[in-house]
Order: sequence, then C-alpha cells, then structure tokens
Amino acid sequence: MKESRDGIRSSRHSKSSSVSSLPLILDIDDFKGEFSFDALFGNLVNDLLPSFQEEETDISEGHSNIGGNDGLSNGHMRAPSDAAKFAQGLSDPLFPEVDKILSLFKDSCKELVDLQKQIDGRLNNLKKEVSVQDSKHRKTLAELEKGVDGLFGSFARLDSRISSVGQTAAKIGDHLQSADAQRDTASQTIELIKYLMEFNSSPGDLMELSPLFSDDSRVAEAAKIAQKLRAFAEEDIGRQGIAVPSVMGNATASRGLEVAVANLQDYCNELENRLLARFDAASQRRELSTMAECAKILSQFNRGTSAMQHYVATRPMFIDVEVMNADTRLVLGDEGSQASPSNVARGLSSLYKEITDTVRKEAATIMAVFPSPNEVMSILVQRVLEQRVTALLDKLLVKPSLVNVPPIEEGGLLLYLRMLAVAYEKTQELARDLRAVGCGDLDVEGLTECLFSSHKDGYPEHEQGSLRQLYQAKMAELRAESQQISESSGTIGRSKGAAVASSHQQISVTVVTEFVRWNEEAITRCTLFSSQPATLAANVKAVFTSLLDQVSQYITEGLERARDSLTEAAALRERFVLGTSVSRRVAAAAASAAEAAAAAGESSFRSFMVAVQRCGSSVAIVQQYFSNSISRLLLPVDGAHAASCEEMATAMSSAESAAYKGLQQCIETVMAEVERLLSAEQKATDYRSPEDGFAPDHRPTNACTRVVAYLSRVLESAFTALEGLNKQAFLTELGNRLHKGLLNHWQKFTFNPSGGLRLKRDITEYGEFVRSFNAPSVDEKFELLGIMANVFIVAPESLSTLFEGTPSIRKDAQRFIELREDYKSAKIAARLSSLWTSSS
Repeated sequence: MKESRDGIRSSRHSKSSSVSSLPLILDIDDFKGEFSFDALFGNLVNDLLPSFQEEETDISEGHSNIGGNDGLSNGHMRAPSDAAKFAQGLSDPLFPEVDKILSLFKDSCKELVDLQKQIDGRLNNLKKEVSVQDSKHRKTLAELEKGVDGLFGSFARLDSRISSVGQTAAKIGDHLQSADAQRDTASQTIELIKYLMEFNSSPGDLMELSPLFSDDSRVAEAAKIAQKLRAFAEEDIGRQGIAVPSVMGNATASRGLEVAVANLQDYCNELENRLLARFDAASQRRELSTMAECAKILSQFNRGTSAMQHYVATRPMFIDVEVMNADTRLVLGDEGSQASPSNVARGLSSLYKEITDTVRKEAATIMAVFPSPNEVMSILVQRVLEQRVTALLDKLLVKPSLVNVPPIEEGGLLLYLRMLAVAYEKTQELARDLRAVGCGDLDVEGLTECLFSSHKDGYPEHEQGSLRQLYQAKMAELRAESQQISESSGTIGRSKGAAVASSHQQISVTVVTEFVRWNEEAITRCTLFSSQPATLAANVKAVFTSLLDQVSQYITEGLERARDSLTEAAALRERFVLGTSVSRRVAAAAASAAEAAAAAGESSFRSFMVAVQRCGSSVAIVQQYFSNSISRLLLPVDGAHAASCEEMATAMSSAESAAYKGLQQCIETVMAEVERLLSAEQKATDYRSPEDGFAPDHRPTNACTRVVAYLSRVLESAFTALEGLNKQAFLTELGNRLHKGLLNHWQKFTFNPSGGLRLKRDITEYGEFVRSFNAPSVDEKFELLGIMANVFIVAPESLSTLFEGTPSIRKDAQRFIELREDYKSAKIAARLSSLWTSSS
C-alpha cells in the first residue's frame, strides 16, 4: 500500500481504537478500478495465515512454475516460511487463528459501514455541488441564447441595409446606363439630324452629301444610316398627314421632310443598284465573300427581297430559252412524234432529277451568301415550280373537251388521263425531293397541287368519258368482227346463219375482264388524285358505276341476242306446223324442215345456256372486284358502301330479267321439241298391243327413248351453266311442264293391260331421268303417275283398291281410267260413280 493509504489507515485506526486494537485494514482506494474480492480477502488474512500462504505458494509454484515477487494486487506481501515453522504448525491446533480472523472480519464489517457512510456523505456533497453548477450552467445558457438572438437581429438589420444599398446602387447603375444610352441616342440623333439636313437641302441634289455616303468602304454604314433617316422622315410625314396642321411651321416641316424623303429614296435606289451591280459582278467571278457582304448590306433594303429576287431571276434555267426547249424535247420527244406515257415518265424522271441537282447546287451557294437562306430557297423553289415546271406541264397536258373528244386512234381521253397521272406522280416526287433539299417555309406540296387544280376540276367526268369511249370502241370492234365472220360464212341457211352470228356475238368473260381492268386503272388514278376520303369515295363510286353500266349493258345485250336466236327458232317451228290433209311429199318436206328447226332450237338453247353461264361468271368477277378493291375505299364514308351495293343490284336487274325471260323460252323450246318427238314417234299400238299370246314388251316405247335421249343431250348444257337456286328453279319448272305435257299427250291414246305395262315402263324411264333434277316435288308427281298407270293393268273390280292410300290423285286417275280399252264394255263408269259416291 502507498504511504497516503497508511496515513488514512492510521487515522482510521485512531478513531476506532475502542473497537479493536488491530490496525486499519480497508481503504476506499481498494474498491476503485477493477475490484477483486479474492485479492481483498487475501490481503485481510495473509498476515494471520502464513502457513496457509506458504502451502498455497508451493502449490502454485509446483503447477505453474511462477517465480519472482509474490505480491498481491492490494499491496500486502506474503511472509516467507521455513521448515521449523511448518513443523511447529503441525504440532499446534488445526486452525489456531480462527479467533483472530473472526475479530478481523468484525472489524472489517465495521470499517465497511464507516466507508459506506463516508461515501454516502461525499455523494450528497457531490449532488449539491452538481446542482449548483447545473443552475449556473442553465443561467449561462439562457444569457447566451439572448445574446445569439440579439446577434441574429443585428445580422438581419445588416443584411437589410446591404440589400437596400445594393438596390440603390442598381438603380443608380440603371440611371447611369439609361443616361449613357440617352447620351448615345442624342449623339446619334444629332448626327442623323445633320445627315437629314444634308438630304433636305434641295430636291435631287445628292452632290453635297458627307463623304460617308460616297465612300465605297463604308457602304454598310451608309446604308444603315440612310434607312434610319428614311424611316424617320416617312414616319414624320405620316404623323403630319394624320394630324390636322395648326400652324404654318408644321406644314413647312412636312414639306421639308418630303424633300428629304425624296432624296433619301433616290440615294437608296442608287445605292441598291450599285450593290446589285457589285453582287452580279461577284457572282460571275464566284466570289462568295463579296456576294455575302453585298447580300448582308442589301438585307437592310426591304429585308433583302430585291437581292433575293434578283439572284433567283438571274439563274440560267429561268432566262435561257434553250433550257426550256431542252426540257420539252427531253419529255415529249421530237416535234411531231406521239409521246407515250412510259416515255414521258422516263423523261420527267430525268428532267426532275436534273432540276433537283441544280437546286441542290444553288442551295450550297445560297447558304454561303445570304443571311436568310431559307427565304431565298423558298423563292427559288417557287420559281422552279411556277415557271419551269408549269411551262412544261402546259405543253404536256392539254385538257380535252368532253363534247369533241379526241379519237380513240390518237389515244382518246385515256391517253390524256395516263399522261396526267404520270405528270402528277412525278411532280409529287419532285416536290418531296425539293422539300428534302430545302425550301424554307414554302408549302411545296400545296403549290404542286395548285399546278394540277385545273386538271383535277371535273376529273371524274373525264374518267367516265374515257370509260364510255373505250366501251364504245370495244363494242364497235366486236360488231365488226361478228360482221366479218358472218360475211365470210357465205350463203348459208337463215337458221344456220343466225346460229353462227349468234355464236360469234356471245358474251365473253374476257371482254368483261377487260372492262374491269379499265376500271381498275381508273380507280388507281382516283386514289392518286384524291387525298380526302370523302372525295375519293365519291370519285370511286362514280367510276365503279360506269363499270356497272358497261357490264349490265353488255351482258343484257348478249342475253337478248341469245333470246333472239330462241325466238327465231320458235318462228321456224311455227312455220312448219301443217294440218292433217296434206300429201305425203309435202309432209316429208315439212318433217325435214321441222328437223332443221329443231336443230336450230337445240343450238339456240345451248347458246343461251352458255350466255347465262358467262353472264354469271361476269357478275361474279364484278362482285369479286368490288369486294377486293372498291369496298375498302367506300367504307370510310357513311352510306357509300350500301349505296354502291344497291346500284350494283339495280344494274344487274335488267340482265336478270333478260335471263329469266330467256330461260322461259328455253323451257318452251324444249317442250316444243318434246311434243314434236312424242307426236312423231308415239304410235297408237304402243299402248294397245294385240293380245296375240306373246310375252308383253317391257322396253320403253321409241317415243320415250327419243324424248329421254333428247332431254339428256340438250339439258347437259343447262346442268353446266346453271347453279344454285337458278338451276333448281329452272329444272323444277321444266319437270312440271314435262309432267303436264306427258299427261296431255297420253290423253290421246287408249290402253289395254299390256299397253298399261308399257306405259308404266315409260313412266319409270321418265321418272329415272327427272330424278337427276333433284326436285322432290317433280319426283313425287312422277311417282304418282306410276301409281295411276296401274289403272290400266288391274281388273275393273280391283280399281277401288288402288287409291285407298292416295285419294288426292282420284281426279287425275279418273281421267286415266276413261282411257281403258274396256271402259265402256266393262261399264267402269257405273262402277266408279258408285265408288266415288260411297267414299265421299
């Protein structure tokens, strides 16, 4: 332990001497730092337990080999031990120091209590001291805050003062700047007034001017001052002209300034001409710097408009007549030759490329020379379109009259329209190229449209007129071909000649396809010329209506020509209908002529069916064209598509009417031939064969065979030509007419049982043939005919059982029953009357 600690222990021991005679053993410093109870306990008992200390030391040395000082952390040293003491200890009691230790522990407890009280007292003193210091610190902080607030206030006042001073300084600076500007303005004004007085001396006198206005090296300054003087004088004259002069001085001033204005105008004109002459000279020498200097000075005169226009006007392509002639030769070819659209397209492409290259070269010069190049480019491009391109278009496009159209041999209206389309398309490409080169604020596309405005006015009428002209030329060509073929056929029979002529005037799908191709080309031009959807829809509708009119007229006339052949064949049949009282020779000649008329009728039938088939194909082509090309152009406009569909239906109605009438004539032709064959081939013995004991003939009659063969042959073209509902309606009508015709034919004959079997065989043959019509109502009628034929086969007493399941045919069956050979002999009438009465 330190000496200070010993002192404390001595004083402490003096205070507690009444308690124990032992020295002070505890100190406050023992509890500071890293406190160890083991060390404290060792310090207390080391002096009282030396033997224990030695044993512990030996054990420590034996296990850890630790040498040196054996001092403990609390400062008490262990006493050395020897063998004598150890031996003595063995003879003493086991723990003789227990009383001392107990006394030591008691004293230590008391000292600990005293130390606790001491520490508590010191802590109280420290708390009081801390409280006093904290109060002082808080007071100091409050005073500092007041001082800081005052300091911030001072800074704010200082900042406000500095700001005020700065604003004042700025105002003073502005005033000084304004004063300086006013001084400069006043100085310039004085100088301008001096110059103005020089120009105000006398009219037309420019000789007494300052050297500034005659010095070529100061042209820019002179031009600037002259423009200022001129603007000032003109403004003053304007004010004097508006205000009512009240004194003579104003009038005098006005007149004086008018003299100055006149002189200034003369000087400016003279200076501008001088600069333009210098500009031209520099332009010929390609001195771009001099040109740029002149252009910059000239920009003060009307913003340089005169210089820009002068430069553009002096370009060779605008003043050289040979350039214009070369343009015409390049596009139109040599004089007197017929230009074609393809040649014009190539010529325009070459010419417009050359124009674009020229403008591009001029653009490089303009960019280097003029202070406002965009304005110059705008003037240049406008001049190119309005002069060079317009001059060429005027020669290329001569709008034809719709009253006296150019002949088709010279190209007709179609040539003009094709030329117009080529010129328009190529000129649009030129406009896009010029836009890419640069044309300032010029609406080059709008200007291009204006070039063609006169041609686009009334454009749909020219398209319709061209289509009419093409149609008329095509019809004339077809008539000429038909006439030539008719003349080359020589002397032929009338019916054969009519058939030949008709065959060469048949409807041609190729011709209709050509109509569509014309229309498609016209629609392409409509799309090219019409930018607005409404305008495009109107033009497309008008052009498509022309196609509908053409196709309708063409196929209707073709069907009518085919009908004429049917009518002529019918007239031939009527001509050779003879009575019964004629000679055999006349009858043979008439039969031969009737065969010829029948052949003509069959040929006409086939021709009409071919016409109907081609008519359907033509309509399908038009409908497909409408769906693929027309409808999408009409859909953007409300109602346009529906209106065109209605027009298409209306246009085809005339052809449908002609087709319907012709199909009716075809049925008449077929039935007339069927009746002729039945009349010529059917014999009375066919259905009343003698009962000679031979087996009945189960073959169809010759008349039936001829009729079925004829129908199979002639209807082959109908099966090919007709489709869908048209085919079904035609065959159903023909089947009904055949059924009716056969019923009327069989009413002329008398039937015995074997004849009834022959009739049943004929009905079966007819029924098998009409089954190919796919007409259920017709099939049903022929099935009922087969049932009714049984009336000729069964015995009279069995007739009542035939119609038990089919009472609806009783009336027709009664007519058949009356044709029985034994109708009267078997008194069948009486039987039937009682039968019908009982069943009703």
